[in-house]
Amino acid sequence: MPKRKNRTRNPYFDYIAYLCIRIFTMFIHMFPVEMNYCTAAFIGNLIYRFDRRHRERAFKHIHLSFPEWSEEKCYQVAKASMRSMVYLGMEFLLTSKLIKPERWRKHIRLANMSENLRLLLQNKCGMICLTGHFGNWEIVGYTMAALGFPTTAIARRMDNPHLDHFVMDERQSMGLTILDKRGATSVAPDVLSAKGSVSFIADQDAGRKGLFVDFFGRPASTYKAIALLAMQQDVPVIIGYGMRLEESFKFEIGIQRIIHPDEWKDQDDPMLFITQEYTTAIENIIRMAPEQYLWTHRRWKHRPKGAPPPDADGVA
Repeated sequence: MPKRKNRTRNPYFDYIAYLCIRIFTMFIHMFPVEMNYCTAAFIGNLIYRFDRRHRERAFKHIHLSFPEWSEEKCYQVAKASMRSMVYLGMEFLLTSKLIKPERWRKHIRLANMSENLRLLLQNKCGMICLTGHFGNWEIVGYTMAALGFPTTAIARRMDNPHLDHFVMDERQSMGLTILDKRGATSVAPDVLSAKGSVSFIADQDAGRKGLFVDFFGRPASTYKAIALLAMQQDVPVIIGYGMRLEESFKFEIGIQRIIHPDEWKDQDDPMLFITQEYTTAIENIIRMAPEQYLWTHRRWKHRPKGAPPPDADGVA
């Protein structure tokens, strides 16, 4: 299959897109939070109505993941999922203003965090922190940094240089360090060796050469690098989440699972064990509030060798 050529970016379009985001940010800060959620919900509903391709992709993913649900419920969750995507963007623009060391408790509720905080306070080793495209994944690292536990997050840089600079500034305003996804494997071991934390979004399709593990009853291609890093550095893998509680900028940040090194050392295939365990933990998180998952994400884009190929939407 021929490689798709990189498109030449239009600098004028990039700058206009950046200006639109900055103007939108200005309006977001002018109005009450509750009104912003109403606006975001309206935009999300419009996207659901007119973006047929993503609407149908979300529906198919939900229907296959929850076969016991009716079609009506699957479409309802797909619609809520698309609103959740817009909420995330709006919340991102508000986070640096609302999450402060002196008032984070007004917006954040911690759940099942005792063991994670103990590991952070003991500072005996590094740790790998994982989450998925669920709820508000940005709020997790930002809040931990605001609490005095800075972390290094792995993220793909944006193609638009103006937006990339703006987003990076927002992410790093409370001490969150961002590593470009393309060079992360060479830097992450040093961070962990220095007893730091490295964070990944761990539910991305890894292509044909990924490790296929079960995710909602279907094989999903998953990156091997996280498990390899955990094994090489002998550090725990912590799977957490940022779940939206209300449409008023309130969240629960919690830990669903901690995989300790002792758990995989006696396994026949430690890499497969770690990867399946954290993938199952992410699935369990999504089951708490399926409407907050990014179901338009092509998680099942690739299939194992010999399996029937997915359709055009990446649905297995």
